[in-house]
Amino acid sequence: MQEDDICPVCGLPKELCVCEEVSKETVEKIKIYTEQVRPGKVVTIIEGLDDAGIDLQELASKLKRECACGGTAKEGKIILQGDHRNKVREFLIKKEGFSEDAIEVT
Repeated sequence: MQEDDICPVCGLPKELCVCEEVSKETVEKIKIYTEQVRPGKVVTIIEGLDDAGIDLQELASKLKRECACGGTAKEGKIILQGDHRNKVREFLIKKEGFSEDAIEVT
């Protein structure tokens, strides 16, 4: 077993690790909202995931693939180009296992 196969948080093999599942249950509130960055250009911002121990880069990559858009993860936020609030909400609930109650869309 290589060192890459062991979770750095709990020390269990990654296939047995439940750290990410536990962190999803402890998320207080995920906020999904849009901001206009310049005339005619809107971005969707997802915040509230940084405290949960979730890999933002990996989640941003999945969301960009799901929404077919560009974006980034920085400063504890995921920023996607375009208005994808509903699509992101559905993705987080159905594919990532977050609770509906933990997600606030504005």
